[in-house]
Amino acid sequence: MVPDSRAETRADQLRPLNQPRPATILTEQGRPAVVIEGTRRLRVTQVQDAWRIDDEWWRNPISRRYYQLVLEDGSLRTVYHDLIADAWYEQGY
Repeated sequence: MVPDSRAETRADQLRPLNQPRPATILTEQGRPAVVIEGTRRLRVTQVQDAWRIDDEWWRNPISRRYYQLVLEDGSLRTVYHDLIADAWYEQGY
């Protein structure tokens, strides 16, 4: 158990959890094929699920295509393609 430091919590010290991180994804026919992490290149062996989210058109539009991937090392990753910015991100849960 972590001891209580009794230190006051300040709003400027808070940060959101599970923020999306920029990702390097190589695609084939528009779908993720390889995830690059530093010097590692992990091939996508299966796309378990894919879905699209389009939201907040009245403020800041969000248009994303999500993929739940199985990589060659057996790990699962959720990534999305921001269709507005044309950028890839990894979303941790």
